[in-house]
Amino acid sequence: MTTSGARTGRVALITGAASGIGQALALAYAQIDVAVVGGYFPGDPHDPAQTERLVSDAGGRCVMVPVDVGDADQVERFAQTAIERFGRLDHAVANAGLLRQAALTAMSDAQWMDVINVDLSGVMRTFRAAARHMGEGGAMVAVSSIAGGVYGWENHAHYSAAKAGVPGLCRAVAMELAPRGIRCNCVIPGLIETPQSLDPVNSLGPEGLRQAAAGIPLGRVGRAREIATLIRFLTGDDASYITGQSVIADGGLTVRWPG
Repeated sequence: MTTSGARTGRVALITGAASGIGQALALAYAQIDVAVVGGYFPGDPHDPAQTERLVSDAGGRCVMVPVDVGDADQVERFAQTAIERFGRLDHAVANAGLLRQAALTAMSDAQWMDVINVDLSGVMRTFRAAARHMGEGGAMVAVSSIAGGVYGWENHAHYSAAKAGVPGLCRAVAMELAPRGIRCNCVIPGLIETPQSLDPVNSLGPEGLRQAAAGIPLGRVGRAREIATLIRFLTGDDASYITGQSVIADGGLTVRWPG
C-alpha cells in the first residue's frame, strides 16, 4: 500500500490555490509527487505564479488555471485540464472561498447568493466535475470552517450557512460515490492564519487573531501547512477507510471548558 508520505505520481485539483491553505497544499503534494492543477480567481490580488514557483522549487509539477467556481462551465474545463495536462485525476480539493461581512438586516439577496454560490455551490461544482474523471481510489476533500461548521458568526450569516452546508454535502457525496471506490471527506479548520483571516474588514485581522489565540488551548492560531497536511492525509492511501467524515483541526478550541 502507498502511504500518504510516499511518492505517488497522482494528480490533484485544488481550487483557491494561489494563497493560504490551497497554496500550502500544492506544496505539500509536491513533496510526494502529486501533480497539481491549481485554480485561482483572476480578480484576487494573489499571484498564481508564486504557487507554481514554490512547487517547482520543491521538485513538483503544477499548472495554475483561472477559474470562477461560480461558473459551471469554467469548473468543468478546470477539471478537464487535469486530463489534458497529466492524463488522470485522483484528488479534488474544494478550497476556494469568499468571505464578506454583512449584517442580516442589511444583507441583500445578491450578497447572500454571492457567498453561497462560491462557498457551497462551488464545492458541489468542483466535486461534480471531478467525479466525471475519477476512478477507484479517488478522493475528495472540501474545506469548511468552524464558523458555521461548529459555531455561529455574527454579521456572517451567508458564510456560516454555506460552511455549515459543506459537511452535509460531503456526507451525501461520500455515500453516492462509495460504490465507485471514491472517498469524500470534509476538513473544518479553526482559526488559521491566512490572507483571508488577516483581512481586518471581513474577518478578524492581525489583532483579532492575536487576541483569539489566547482562547485556544494550544495557545496559538493554526498554520496553513497544518491544514494542508491533514488534507493530504485524507486524500492518501493511509486514509483509505475514511469517508463521509468531518475532521476538526482547531488547536482544541471547540472542546475547551467554557469560561
